[in-house]
Amino acid sequence: MNHASSKRQIFTIPNALSFFRLCLIPFFVWLYCVKKSYEWTGAVLVLSGLTDMVDGFIARNFNATSDLGKILDPIADKLTQGAMLFCLLTRFPLMWVPLALLIAKELFMGLTGLMVIRKTKQVFSAMWHGKVATCLLYAMMILHVVWPGIPKRLSDASVAACVVMMVISVVLYGYHNIRILRGKAAEKSIGESMLQVDERMGRCVADELDV
Repeated sequence: MNHASSKRQIFTIPNALSFFRLCLIPFFVWLYCVKKSYEWTGAVLVLSGLTDMVDGFIARNFNATSDLGKILDPIADKLTQGAMLFCLLTRFPLMWVPLALLIAKELFMGLTGLMVIRKTKQVFSAMWHGKVATCLLYAMMILHVVWPGIPKRLSDASVAACVVMMVISVVLYGYHNIRILRGKAAEKSIGESMLQVDERMGRCVADELDV
């Protein structure tokens, strides 16, 4: 199978794992909010995080990346994170900060990301800072899930660490996307300028031949 066709694959193991993570969302919401089973909620959240890691490992090392996977994987991640933060908000009021930042970040990244896809016809994978922010967020959420009585100072510090990394990530992602958009605009401008130069040279040559 060539590289181009692999990019268009739908039924791959990484895509199946992403879909599996989506199916886990209502399950851990039910466990946390209805059953109040915090240990099992934490276990399901850990399982979700592990499948995310396995998903990325298989995609990178077994040539199983696809354009659908590059879209489905972050969607599964963000919906999982958003749902869990919303659940935690019922016990930890400060969770509104990472939740609001997550929503704002995804709106901004979604808008600029769509513009990049439209300009480049490519779907870019997650970068290192995005992965670090995701790992910190999962660690913070799991800590609060399995330790309902976590001391306030430790809770606030873990939330602050996540928020700082999320801000750094969105700034770097925004810089990356804007640089790509400006680069494409510059390439277009240079191409149009070169075309105008070619047309002018063509007219000059034609005038000389007429003379």
